[in-house]
Amino acid sequence: LQQRRGLRLSAPAAIQVTVRDALNQALDEELERDERVFLLGEEVAQYDGAYKISRGLWKKYGDKRVIDTPISEMGFAGIAVGAAMVWLRPVCEFMTFNFSMQAIDQVINSAAKACYMSAGSIAVPIVFRGPNGAAAGVAAQHSQCFAAWYGHCPGLKVVSPWSSEDAKGLLKASIRDDNPVVMLESELLYGVPFEMSEQAQSKEFVIPIGKAKIERQGTHITLVSHSRSVGHCMEAAAVLSKEGVECEVINLRTIRPMDIETVEASMVKTNHLVTVEGGWPQFGVGAEILARVMEGPAFNYLDAPAVRVTGADVPMPYAKILEDNCIPQVKDIVFAVKKVLNI
Repeated sequence: LQQRRGLRLSAPAAIQVTVRDALNQALDEELERDERVFLLGEEVAQYDGAYKISRGLWKKYGDKRVIDTPISEMGFAGIAVGAAMVWLRPVCEFMTFNFSMQAIDQVINSAAKACYMSAGSIAVPIVFRGPNGAAAGVAAQHSQCFAAWYGHCPGLKVVSPWSSEDAKGLLKASIRDDNPVVMLESELLYGVPFEMSEQAQSKEFVIPIGKAKIERQGTHITLVSHSRSVGHCMEAAAVLSKEGVECEVINLRTIRPMDIETVEASMVKTNHLVTVEGGWPQFGVGAEILARVMEGPAFNYLDAPAVRVTGADVPMPYAKILEDNCIPQVKDIVFAVKKVLNI
C-alpha cells in the first residue's frame, strides 16, 4: 500500500547474527539454489550437527541431500571426492579438522591434484569444512590450526572466516567454486554474534575468495590475522588507540590464494607489520607473509623488522592456565606492537 502511494520504504537495517546461524543460512540457501549440493558428515542430519550448523536441514531436504555418515573420515571424504568428480557439489563436514588427518590423502592426493593430473578434464567442486584450531579444554590432539598445512598445497583453496559475514559469504563462494576448498572455522566463534549488513542478508551475497578485508583503518602499524585472532587484533587496536597508536587491522579471510597486495598496500602507509595467528610458528601463515614481504617491493617501506605473534611451539596443554598462555592474547599483540614501534 505504501508503494502504491509513492512512499519510500526503509531498507532493512543491519542485524546481529551468530557465526553458527550465518553458516546455517549459507548451507540452506545453497541447498535450495542448486540440487547438486549436498551435505555429508558425522551427525549432520538427524542430530542437526555436532555444533548445530546443519540445524533443520535434514528435515527440510531429506536423506539424499543431508547424509549422516559412519565414523570413517577416509571413507566419507572419498565418497564426497568421487561425487564431486561427476559434478555434484558435496559439502563434507569434519567434526573437527583434527579428524581430517584421517582423510588427508583424499583431500590432497585426490581432490587437490585431480584437475592438474587430468590436464584440466576433471574438476572437483567440493568443500571440506568444520572447526579448526584451538577450542577450550580439548588438549593437544584437538587443538591444531591447519591453515599452514592445507595452505601449503597447490590445487586447494583455503578460507578462514572471522565474522558472520565472512562465514556466510565465504561458504557460499566456496560451494559455488569449481575447485576444492578447505574452509577452516573456529568452534569458539560459532556462538558469537556479529553485525550482518543488509547486503549480506541477500541470498546472492558472496565474498570473493582470495580477497582480504581491512577491518580497521590505521596509520602507525599493520596487523594481519585470520579467524579468531582478528578479534584479538581489533581489541588490541582499541587498547593501543587510547595510547595514540592507530593500528590498521587486516582480516585475511583467505589463506590460499593469499591477498598479499592488500598487506603490501597497508605497509606502504604504516611502515610497520605484525602478523597474528593461533597456529604454530614454524612454517606458519605469518612466516609466509613475512617471506612474501621480504621478497617484494613493500620491504623497502619497512621502518623496523616485521614480527610474528603465534601460538606456542608446543602441543596444546589441557590445563586452562597453560592453554591461555599457548594462544596469542590481546596483551601479546600490544607488547609486539610496542616492540616494533620502539615505545
